Amino acid sequence: MSAQRKDEVDAIIEQWAAVRPDLDTAAMEVFGRIYRLSRAMSDRTEKVYAPLGLSRGEFDVLATLRRSGEPYALSPRQLSASLMLTTGGMTGRLDKLERAELLRRSPDPHDRRGLQVTLTGKGLELVDRAVGAGLAAQTEALSALNAEQADQLADLLRELLASTQR
Repeated sequence: MSAQRKDEVDAIIEQWAAVRPDLDTAAMEVFGRIYRLSRAMSDRTEKVYAPLGLSRGEFDVLATLRRSGEPYALSPRQLSASLMLTTGGMTGRLDKLERAELLRRSPDPHDRRGLQVTLTGKGLELVDRAVGAGLAAQTEALSALNAEQADQLADLLRELLASTQR
């Protein structure tokens, strides 16, 4: 353990060391913290989106459309693939967002059998506010590190993520 203050993961590691001193818990120290950090930031992000009337999943749909660039339109299949959702899970989100007039479904002009999901002006304005609010919360959390540490952490996490996808 480094000279940093102890956290909940340190307590878990100490418990394992007491009952199973033969275990190498280095991976648990890393992934336990990644898991807890992910949960904490997910909760924080949900709280930021809630006053805007959005859940994290709904934000993800709107943000995916926004990132696609003008005309902010994708097929339901493209959205499902991008968000790693089943088409059934996607349909529920699309229904709710369409009722709120944040997106619209229309026939795909390039495929008579398909649909196109398009961000509305209201949806564009809301997702732009939401992404700003979400980034502000992430930036606030990241302020515990200096710029060099944040860059180093991003590089290390990129490497770690890539190693799990081989």
